[in-house]
Amino acid sequence: MSETVVFSQLSRKFIDENDATPDAAQQVVYYSLAIGHHLGVIDCLETALSCPWPEYLAWIATLEEGSTARRKMEGVPKYGEIVIDANHISMLANAFDAALSMQTPEQQAWSKTLLSMLHDIHQESAIYLMVRRLRD
Repeated sequence: MSETVVFSQLSRKFIDENDATPDAAQQVVYYSLAIGHHLGVIDCLETALSCPWPEYLAWIATLEEGSTARRKMEGVPKYGEIVIDANHISMLANAFDAALSMQTPEQQAWSKTLLSMLHDIHQESAIYLMVRRLRD
């Protein structure tokens, strides 16, 4: 049995992107997306990053021990999945950026991909990541 950790990113929003949403209405749009699950709206997630289970554990071990970022990422082994949203951007970006010098080239590639996804969330706060442990 093989195990993998998959980072899935919200790939589609339920907003007409051709029309600019007035700033005053933007929070209403975000609220609608947040409660969308209760209104029958379905989030479309696409795999953005995957890594084998043992390598994931080694990767997050490069984060500062006891740090909030490491505890967040340790939620995958503990709970089987975590959500990364706009509330986690700075904490995770700082931690993974600081860990780059201690990482293998493969881990650095994963960190850079994650940093890019965090940037996407910073640009559009309705985007989030679902990180799951999958067993084949």
